[in-house]
Amino acid sequence: MSNSRHPYSLLFEPVQIGPVTAKNRFFQAPHATGMGFTYPEHAIAYRKTKAEGGWGVVATEECMIDSNSDHSPSPHMRLASDADIPFLARMADAVHEHDALFAVELCHAGKSAANKLTREYPLAPSQTHYWSFGPYVAKTADKSDIRRVIQAQADAARRAMTAGADIVYVYAAHDLSLPMQFLLPRYNRRSDEYGGSLENRVRLFRQMIEATKEAVGHKCAVAVRFAVDEMMGPGGLEWQNEGREVVEMLAELPDLWDVNVSDWSNDSGVSRFFEEDYQREYTDFVKSVTTKPVVGVGRYVNPDRMVSDIKKGRLDLIGAARPSIADPFLPNKIRDMQIDDIRECIGCNMCTTNVLLSVPIRCTQNPTIGKEVDGWHPETVPVRRSQDSVLVVGGGPAGLECALTLGKRGYDVTLAEAGDALGGRVIQEAALPGLAAWRAVAEYRIGQLAQMPNVNTYLQSPLDAEQILEFGIPNVVFATGGPWRRNGMGRQYSSPVPGWESGNVYTPDDIMAGNCPSGRVVVFDDDHYYMGSVIAEKLKLAGCDVSLVTPVAEFANYSKFAQEYGHVLGRLVELEIELLPTHNLTSISPERIELAHAWTGTPKVIEGADIVMVTMRDTASDVFHDLEARKADCAAAGVRSVSRIGDCVAPGPIAMAIHDGHRWAMEFGGPK
Repeated sequence: MSNSRHPYSLLFEPVQIGPVTAKNRFFQAPHATGMGFTYPEHAIAYRKTKAEGGWGVVATEECMIDSNSDHSPSPHMRLASDADIPFLARMADAVHEHDALFAVELCHAGKSAANKLTREYPLAPSQTHYWSFGPYVAKTADKSDIRRVIQAQADAARRAMTAGADIVYVYAAHDLSLPMQFLLPRYNRRSDEYGGSLENRVRLFRQMIEATKEAVGHKCAVAVRFAVDEMMGPGGLEWQNEGREVVEMLAELPDLWDVNVSDWSNDSGVSRFFEEDYQREYTDFVKSVTTKPVVGVGRYVNPDRMVSDIKKGRLDLIGAARPSIADPFLPNKIRDMQIDDIRECIGCNMCTTNVLLSVPIRCTQNPTIGKEVDGWHPETVPVRRSQDSVLVVGGGPAGLECALTLGKRGYDVTLAEAGDALGGRVIQEAALPGLAAWRAVAEYRIGQLAQMPNVNTYLQSPLDAEQILEFGIPNVVFATGGPWRRNGMGRQYSSPVPGWESGNVYTPDDIMAGNCPSGRVVVFDDDHYYMGSVIAEKLKLAGCDVSLVTPVAEFANYSKFAQEYGHVLGRLVELEIELLPTHNLTSISPERIELAHAWTGTPKVIEGADIVMVTMRDTASDVFHDLEARKADCAAAGVRSVSRIGDCVAPGPIAMAIHDGHRWAMEFGGPK
């Protein structure tokens, strides 16, 4: 971009990275996708879409370089054999088609790979436990193991070069790679030349960089990905101490420094606990100790902040993983000054959730992610197939996405919302502690709909079956959501909890509507995701004496997949909320809440408390069922189809509701 008057022209300047040149400063950082070798066509289409969206560099996820670094069943990419080259070559071609550089993140996972498929021993600098769950122990890497790792890195680098890579990585971040594990004294208890002093502990890292440069440096840039701080204080790597010293020791050796914080839960910090650009204080120093270009991350969504960080000399390239997922076309939209059209990452980490469940990536903001191979595109939709019009009943996440996609296809849409504002549960939940960024889910769609003359929106318009028949719009789709149950039914209880009709029982809907208890409160969490802990936090901050109760051994255990589990528990302890795991709810009365230990049956009574039930949501689908049953009346009124989407089919994460709204709109008028 040559127009110097463009406010963001700085972001579109080329950047020299060793022997290659990035066309702009937008760097899609390496990140897992849940596709890898298991879903190769998905993986290729996914990266191609990023390149099409304007990213100057598009990187892979971890590519395993050896059979003793196997993440199965997690479907990471592999480059341990020449047989892996053709897949990677097709991905490189797809990225190059749009003039982006293709970066390959090579990885030896060390003790974080259990090698369940290959049955080899995990490697570590010194014998230690396997990183995750399971009865696995990593062996001490002997000299032959170290030589094998270095050779595997060089061989994989040559394979990447053969496949068409422009940038090849040496990975030492997130506590998920062998060279980083060698750096850390808590794992490295060696007394040879690979242990003891920092110079010795950095030796493997240095040798892997040197081997990579020797293998491909004449043609490919060599990047290092290094976590300069573990955010765990003394006892961990800190940027003021050894984190900085490592960068100083290796400053001019690689062609690019890709710097971040560790572990993954900090690097992909959820917006509930981490603001945009939160890594700045840890990575700021890197530019001052190297002449090589530096890329950093921090959930960048604001182009003004991107420009500011480059002007201040802290970065050369703007790294992004999650923002590139939420909007693969973010660079092009900034280039074309379509800032209001950017789908901002909300930092909910639905993306990491699917990856850690070993299935293709999903995004709350972008329902097309992971489905590019099926023809879904983040910016274009198929044109309408008819002159049909559609009534969307409900303006929550599913209804908004459905109306938006139908509108983009060219259909005439009427969107009727019972409340006085659009957004549904998104807007309600965004008012809870730490979730303000989630408003962007509604605000993006509301802003897009406002530009569409073929979509008419009506607020304060609750509709019953008779009113819908009077409209006579041929196609009706219900997106009426689902309220939280008050009776305690959920995973633990298939029938109502005795006493649930007592006047001291609340739901998250009550709390979000401002109808809150005071004094002593029990929050019963049988949902096991974010809602129970957020409600407990809100009530504690309002002055309540809160006990958080769950039938299982771990609070909010599903949040592990969203990389927020440790942060959630830390916040609960910080707020001095009483934590009662493994307790069932046995009965409720206005005078007392009766519990029983889930394993022993030992009773526990909490006197004079109100209770908030965070168990399961119902479907608000009565009008749908009423209308669906009146087929003759529908035919007489000209209503040809009646459908439902999102939470009023089956309540789930916001991402699921948005995906269902998008899917229905994409399939409308054509084959499924």
